[in-house]
Amino acid sequence: YPEKKDWMEILRRPALNTDTLRNTVKEVLDKVKTEGDKAVREYEERFDKVKLDSLGVTETEIAEAEKEVPIELKAAIMLAQKNIHTFHSSQRFEGKKVQTVPGVTCWQKAVAIEKVGLYIPGGSAPLFSTVLMLAVPARIAGCEEIVLCTPPDRSGRVHPAILWTARQCGVDKVFKVGGIQAIGAMTFGTESVPKVYK
Repeated sequence: YPEKKDWMEILRRPALNTDTLRNTVKEVLDKVKTEGDKAVREYEERFDKVKLDSLGVTETEIAEAEKEVPIELKAAIMLAQKNIHTFHSSQRFEGKKVQTVPGVTCWQKAVAIEKVGLYIPGGSAPLFSTVLMLAVPARIAGCEEIVLCTPPDRSGRVHPAILWTARQCGVDKVFKVGGIQAIGAMTFGTESVPKVYK
């Protein structure tokens, strides 16, 4: 029970100086746009402290991940996937045709975005729940290609639970890319990372 005089200090949020943030973001995006994979690898080394030969996650890495994820976690992920699928399936848009006057029929139509990019943050915990919450609705919506970027650890690996969940959710391609460079790679496309529409 802290003293009342200490409350303001305890409740104070950490402040981040964002004065140079805009310039850094612009620099990274411009370089990724012009230099592609080369720039992405440089920023991975600078920001994520990992030197990568390849940005894409291989089938071998995905197969290894499947062996590493405990059966209890797989069961929990599958249950969450089922629940998320049930919820989002109920949100599917079903337009109906309406005749406003004789001879004039109006309707609404929903069309899926063909290629989408998902960003899964890294850091202190593997956010496989974010994979579920983004990939499941994208599949239900009818997106044809789902690309996922997530930062690797310092050994160049993506957490097995993220890879296994991505496979379960029908993600087409996974890349070991984090931060601004991931957003830039999916926005502009590089030699490895395809350009997406959202």
